[in-house]
Amino acid sequence: MGARTAFSAAAALAALLTPAFLAGAAAADETIALVERASTDATTDLGAQGDSAGDILTFANEVYDKNNAKKAGFDNGWCVRTVPGKAYECIWTTTLADGQITVEGPFYDTADSVLAITGGTGEYAEASGSLALHARSASEYDFVFTLK
Repeated sequence: MGARTAFSAAAALAALLTPAFLAGAAAADETIALVERASTDATTDLGAQGDSAGDILTFANEVYDKNNAKKAGFDNGWCVRTVPGKAYECIWTTTLADGQITVEGPFYDTADSVLAITGGTGEYAEASGSLALHARSASEYDFVFTLK
């Protein structure tokens, strides 16, 4: 095999492996599983009396490891009621020892939801991905961050 043929074969192999390498890197997402203890949630009733569009839910709660045993940090944010009895649109920041992760998206009253990770600080400065939110009970929520 001549030098030109060997070079062409190596270039072709590199071109074939590059997408596989990039796909492999994308498959190495980091997952952070936490439990929020919703102890400070407060709703400000705006507009029509009772549960109505425009009401604001605010919170600053502690978050714990996935076993709900060791405190891992806290969150701080707010949600606006968009569909009474069904949904809010939320923005909040979860602060951990290595930095902060900010999310935005829906919170459903009776269903799981997925929010977008919109950024972060510290170890999470380049954060993107999603947060899967699941209600464990009326006052505890699983947060599963999938960081890209």
